[in-house]
Amino acid sequence: MTKHSPDSPAAQDAIAETEVIPLAEEELRVGKRQITTGKVRVSTKVDVVEELARATLDTETVEVMRVPVDRMVDEAPSIRTENDVTIIPILEEVLVVEKRLVLKEELHVRKRTTAQEFEAPVQLRKQSAVVERIPADENGTNGHE
Repeated sequence: MTKHSPDSPAAQDAIAETEVIPLAEEELRVGKRQITTGKVRVSTKVDVVEELARATLDTETVEVMRVPVDRMVDEAPSIRTENDVTIIPILEEVLVVEKRLVLKEELHVRKRTTAQEFEAPVQLRKQSAVVERIPADENGTNGHE
């Protein structure tokens, strides 16, 4: 194969013999449109269910027992606790030739806790959803538009 300069007569003959072929190209365009295919109706309903409520109820009671003492004391005893009993001294001044403190009685206070089972019917509401599909007609609508 020989090379020719672009201005040479042989190069000119080669260009004259060249055939031009047009090229084609396809393009793709994608579009979207909305079509109603149906609708959905959502409604709720409430069911009432009765259940039994259970609990343990604590009750606290106080017993007060008067314990006579009738003893002379030099000073007022303080409130004290022995085991589960709170002892509260009750004093009285007694007039004699001389004044003395007399411990008249003590209050012995004991707390008791009891447990009691409790049951009562209660109503609880439970809500659920109902979903219903409504199909569209042949025109792409559901007749309510």
